[in-house]
Amino acid sequence: MAGHDHDHDHDHHHEHGSELSETQLRVRALETILTEKGYVDPAALDAIIEAYETKIGPRNGAVVVAKAWTDPAYKQALLDDASKAVASLGHMSRVGDHLVAVENTPQRHNMIVCTLCSCYPWEVLGLPPVWYKSAPYRSRAVKDPRGVLADFGIDLPKETEVRVWDSTAETRFLVLPMRPAGTEGWSEERLADLVTRDSMIGAGLAKKPEELAR
Repeated sequence: MAGHDHDHDHDHHHEHGSELSETQLRVRALETILTEKGYVDPAALDAIIEAYETKIGPRNGAVVVAKAWTDPAYKQALLDDASKAVASLGHMSRVGDHLVAVENTPQRHNMIVCTLCSCYPWEVLGLPPVWYKSAPYRSRAVKDPRGVLADFGIDLPKETEVRVWDSTAETRFLVLPMRPAGTEGWSEERLADLVTRDSMIGAGLAKKPEELAR
């Protein structure tokens, strides 16, 4: 496993296990009050959060991946210095973390985790999914990464190495998934539609062209 100094001191609050930070408790209490008074519709709130978690937020990362798939020079720049390459497209990090891009190949599959908390590249992936912050994922991703991938429906060839990268408050990771076959000549915009949030975490693969119609 790479990327985590287990003695580092996180400079922001995180949830450990099922515990909630003071800020999270206050947010939950406020949400409850607003809901009880009829100011907030829980279903609508959930829909907004889901949109930012799965669609709006990850679109930044999808644009980055699509450009890397079509532009060899940009791909190399991304692998050399992801923070700089992402910033060149206007997606600036607001938390000052150092972003590292790792490329999936037939020989190696990369997966991202934060074993101590939930460090996550918000600027390119939006809101972190609940499962990413859960204790079972954080522990199993290290001990049994192939088992976790199987739970997500990914069955890799035995010869493919699985490498787990451990995020920290200082260094976050972005997986560059493999470009699906049958996409030769596609525009960057169309390719971006194939890139999923989970594929940029390593817990999923990019969509196949035939999946876009579903």
